[in-house]
Amino acid sequence: MIYQSASDWRNAPHKRVTLFAMSGLGKTYVSNLMRATGDWFHYSVDYRIGTRYMGEAIVDHAKSEAMKVPYLRELLLSDSIYIGNNITFENLAPLSAYLGKPGDPAKGGVPFDEYMRRQELHRGSEVAATLDTAHFIKRAQELYGYGNFICDTSGSICEVVEPENPDDPVLKALSEQTLLVWIKGSDAHTQELVKRFDRAPKPMYYQPKFLQSAWSEYLAEQGCDEDAVDPNAFVRWTYARALAARQPRYEAMSKWGITLAGEDVAKVKSAADFEALIEETLEQA
Repeated sequence: MIYQSASDWRNAPHKRVTLFAMSGLGKTYVSNLMRATGDWFHYSVDYRIGTRYMGEAIVDHAKSEAMKVPYLRELLLSDSIYIGNNITFENLAPLSAYLGKPGDPAKGGVPFDEYMRRQELHRGSEVAATLDTAHFIKRAQELYGYGNFICDTSGSICEVVEPENPDDPVLKALSEQTLLVWIKGSDAHTQELVKRFDRAPKPMYYQPKFLQSAWSEYLAEQGCDEDAVDPNAFVRWTYARALAARQPRYEAMSKWGITLAGEDVAKVKSAADFEALIEETLEQA
């Protein structure tokens, strides 16, 4: 770790942190708090994925859908209108919508092979965007004058790294530049995530082997063809299994840094609170 003790952290001229956790545990909330002080640069991996690495694919897909409508097709071909990607730190809907869900096209699903292609595009984009952290640390300091830096990773980072490998390129690069901080959720939080997802299922990124296995198992269990699968039903069925599969991967990643309890992070109301929480955790470690 780049900060071996509480005093290292307290006296560091530049504080650099990478947050990783399941969705809904406060990564972006804390990052926004830090950014609001004017002293911290907030780097969002998801935003970088949706703009730099997948922005063109997202916009092209939206254009392809618009081209199916004669009125919009005519306007697009004459350059009378344009379609853009309005992704923000808080609104990642364009990225999620592009990833899609496999199943019945009449219910908004996409063919499984196309779904897997988009998943692979996301994997490569997430690795590249996460590795861009070092570039943005330098950019934030040299271009904007920010001494402190917080990286807000994608919730699926655990799917694209090998935490048991000491030479994993992503984790090694992050740990050389930042303090890795896992925000660990409780069982109650996991149950709440499942309930929230059940109310509004959304696309996610999964490891290919896990997804292939889940798809085959679901088809066998339902006894239906691929194009008859209800997309929302499948992602609901898959989500709880994905959370269970991710937990040990997050646990392994935690050895690269420190762990904060989700309930403690929920009490953070200011940048000073967060800095103090990290100092206290390093002191105890």
